[in-house]
Amino acid sequence: MTLVISDEVLQTIQLSESELLTEIAILLFEQERFTLGQASRFAKMNQLQFQRLLASRQIPLHYDIAELREDVKSLEANNWR
Repeated sequence: MTLVISDEVLQTIQLSESELLTEIAILLFEQERFTLGQASRFAKMNQLQFQRLLASRQIPLHYDIAELREDVKSLEANNWR
């Protein structure tokens, strides 16, 4: 799916494209529709950067077994052992 957001809309809401992606990622993370990994990828950040952003906004992490498994799988795919 492709979503096109005009420059006019971005100017109206006073956000850059990357800022909008970050705000969407945060919103979906807060609603528990995105895992930490999904949200950080959507925002085009590494997980540590995204966690720091969440902390700066006092947004708690929700981290469960499924997310742990996702992180382990990701680390194994990148040869981290």
